[in-house]
Amino acid sequence: MDGVRLIARFLGPYRRDFLLAVLCVAAETSLELFIPILMAQVVDQGIMAADLHVVLANGALMLLCAAAALALGLAYARFSARAAMGLGANLRAAEYAHLQTFSFANIDDFEGSSLVTRLTTDVTVVQNALVTGTRPLVRGPSALVAGIVYAFVMSPELAVVFCVVVPLLAVAMFSVVARVAPRYRVLQRAMDQLNDALQEDLAAIRVIKAYVREGHVAERFAAVNEHLADTATRTFRTAVLNVPILQGAMYATSVAILLFGGQMILAGTLTVGAFTGFMSYVLQIVNSLMMISNVFLMLARAVTSVERVSEVLAEEPTLVSPPGALTDVPDGSVVFDHVCFKYAQDAEKDVLSDVCLDISAGSTVGVLGGTGSGKTTLVQLVARLYDVTAGAVRVGGHDVRAYDLAALRDAVAVVLQKNVLFSGTVRENLAWGDADATDEQMLEACRLARADEFLERIGGLDGVLGQGGAGVSGGQRQRLCIARALLKHPRVLILDDSTSAVDMATDAAIRENLARLAGVTKIVIAQRVASVMDADKIVVLDDGRVHACGTHEELLATDPIYQEIYESQVGSGISGEVS
Repeated sequence: MDGVRLIARFLGPYRRDFLLAVLCVAAETSLELFIPILMAQVVDQGIMAADLHVVLANGALMLLCAAAALALGLAYARFSARAAMGLGANLRAAEYAHLQTFSFANIDDFEGSSLVTRLTTDVTVVQNALVTGTRPLVRGPSALVAGIVYAFVMSPELAVVFCVVVPLLAVAMFSVVARVAPRYRVLQRAMDQLNDALQEDLAAIRVIKAYVREGHVAERFAAVNEHLADTATRTFRTAVLNVPILQGAMYATSVAILLFGGQMILAGTLTVGAFTGFMSYVLQIVNSLMMISNVFLMLARAVTSVERVSEVLAEEPTLVSPPGALTDVPDGSVVFDHVCFKYAQDAEKDVLSDVCLDISAGSTVGVLGGTGSGKTTLVQLVARLYDVTAGAVRVGGHDVRAYDLAALRDAVAVVLQKNVLFSGTVRENLAWGDADATDEQMLEACRLARADEFLERIGGLDGVLGQGGAGVSGGQRQRLCIARALLKHPRVLILDDSTSAVDMATDAAIRENLARLAGVTKIVIAQRVASVMDADKIVVLDDGRVHACGTHEELLATDPIYQEIYESQVGSGISGEVS
């Protein structure tokens, strides 16, 4: 019932088309069921009685019924197609819109490949079930019931055959459907795995070619593809059993009726016309059973897809704006008040443990630490990309959980460690920071991020970046992402190792330009000491805890971890500084 309610909900304005499609099928079925009665009259009252008027009159009426049924069939095709395509569009739009409300924690619950399948393949299955399943779903049962009723009216003795055949067929079809239905979910999961492998291989194509691993990934894809093929084969091998079962029943029924019907005609208890009409109903009854069987198989797969779509739509966002949320961030001050955090509630250990920091508005803070020390996790809490497990993070004097999410994230610009540009021009990508920014403002942001150095070489603001920014280097991509963040005019600017791919001179120039930004709190995560040594405060994280906090000179004099990082980089020339 949940699936039916979901379909009814998202049909929306297309409910009228769906209802008209159902009415067209019902009317078409009624007309086609009426034709055998006319045929019996043509044979018994026309041909056998040599009455041409009856033949012509009933024949014309049969043609009229057939033409009307054809028109109704065409109308059904139009209405059902509109309803199915509209439903699919509404489901995809609803899923995509709901995905935009997901937090990182929600997205972690689903694999990206599975979400793609649920937005495409699963919706297509539901569409196909509606456009091709409505007709047999309405026509099959009505034709079956009406056909049996008409058959009993024409010849109760012969109709007894159906009392034996129909229950046996029902049991056989139920067994097939019950066996196949659970396999459809396995089939869709196999499709998820195929999409996952394909998505990963395409995203990593440069690495694959650099390491000459085409053969390895081809073998891996072949294994996943073969698994999908085997799963589909096992599923549909069982599903098609309904065809020979129904055909065998049809042939057995036809033979039995021909045998008993022939004897009744010879005995004079059944007319040839009645027998001809009865045989028409036999075909219609068997065809209706075939339709019911096929539609059950189709619905079994559609139900699986509806459930998968429902799982996405039913997922509750873990991060929402509170009632009466604050919409203005007063300043860029950031306070971590005994913050603890872990990604999963059942995790044994916190990623961040009892973190206490006080960052004043307009200051520059550097964050250093080894791999896995919690640097990226720390700054993600500022923009409330995750919620703390314990403690509180305050921005502008208020807990981040008190803000409207959009308002908070407009005030906190984050350039994440993995830089992302979108297909399109430089201007279109920079507009993500400010859709109303002028060319002058965009060029100024590029100057601050030192992206102006290469801008003209790639075509200026109208230069096409290619898919995912493939047309620019890693360092150029980083500088464009910084320019995009600056266009937001944020209260807090977070740079998560965002200059790792640029040279030391460009890094220094970017830091110098950013230092001139008044009223903007800058939090810089870096691997190089040189990137943070000029900061007002440097935080050293170790295993999710604040190990030390101070200026470059203070830490160099007192903290062993900072001393080790500094000495290792100065000794290898990474820092670009001299002691």
